[in-house]
Amino acid sequence: MRRIAVLANIVAVLLAGDIAMGGNTTAALHAAKKAKKDEFYTQRVDIENELRHYKAHFKGKTVLCNCDDPRQSEFFKYFVENFERLGLKKLIATCYKSQDVDLFSQGDCEKAICQIYEGDKNGNMRMDDDEINIRQLKGDGDFRSAECIEILKEADIVVTNPPFSLFREYVAQLVKFDKKFLIIGNQNAITYKEIFPLLMNNKLWIGYKFGDMAFKVPPDSEPRETRYWQDETGQKWRSMGNVCWYTNLDHEKRHETLPLYKKYTPEEFPKYDNYDAINVNKTSDIPYDYDGVMGVPITFMDKYNPEQFEILGATESEGKGFSAGLWDADSGVAQATINGAKVYKRIFIRRREK
Repeated sequence: MRRIAVLANIVAVLLAGDIAMGGNTTAALHAAKKAKKDEFYTQRVDIENELRHYKAHFKGKTVLCNCDDPRQSEFFKYFVENFERLGLKKLIATCYKSQDVDLFSQGDCEKAICQIYEGDKNGNMRMDDDEINIRQLKGDGDFRSAECIEILKEADIVVTNPPFSLFREYVAQLVKFDKKFLIIGNQNAITYKEIFPLLMNNKLWIGYKFGDMAFKVPPDSEPRETRYWQDETGQKWRSMGNVCWYTNLDHEKRHETLPLYKKYTPEEFPKYDNYDAINVNKTSDIPYDYDGVMGVPITFMDKYNPEQFEILGATESEGKGFSAGLWDADSGVAQATINGAKVYKRIFIRRREK
């Protein structure tokens, strides 16, 4: 079970208090406990539903889950239980030291560990204690540490749920070391200046799941009016509607052709005031007979087929120089507008088909 926000929250707390990442003051620990209220824990079913599409990529590979407590991680459990079926070479998991053996720890564990599994050795088709190599890390287990980078270098594929607020940094590290990966992130990361160029240049793309996912939350989580419930066992849950998987492992979905049925009319697809492109409100409404530049919502990335469409850029509000010359800088407005009304984030595309 991976924690989406805990590391990011702890980092934010420590930085705000001018405390080093590895610090162990009472104030820092209390702040970390308070930040834990926004933790989310990935469900096993979401891992299984996504990973089933990538089986061919894992044979003979070393997999790393470097943002997971291997003693509790559903990612680690999944790969242990499917080690032989996937034909893995090795499985490695590391965690930040604030994670304890208890699922909802209090952020006071002083040991970061690395756990290694290399498959069933005695033929009983299950993981035994003597088949797990557990060692304590010298540092705090931060994925950015030199120690964890050396572990990263050993891996072929990284599969985990990194802290959302460190998503830019996390992906940059994976790209730097030329790693294959399958990770969970917020859909808004699509327009990050560090992420969008990777999507545009087909170095990164969206996985299968794009949309709502439910997560377990700690017992002390405060009830919310929406997207919150408690099951019959007393377990509290939250759902998020804007999450997705990011990967550079190829899969069938990204090569599926999007059916186009709408005919272009200037009334239904008006031009922007400040961009040389027409506006398309829904991905499903992309006109089949328009060969020019179109502005589409970021949800288009869920249907993006690089053989069918070319990504040209995005609105300048997402990053300087993002629009590939489509923007009228004299307008002074970076966000796309139609008759003066601002439109939400847009990605500019063009059909490759004629």
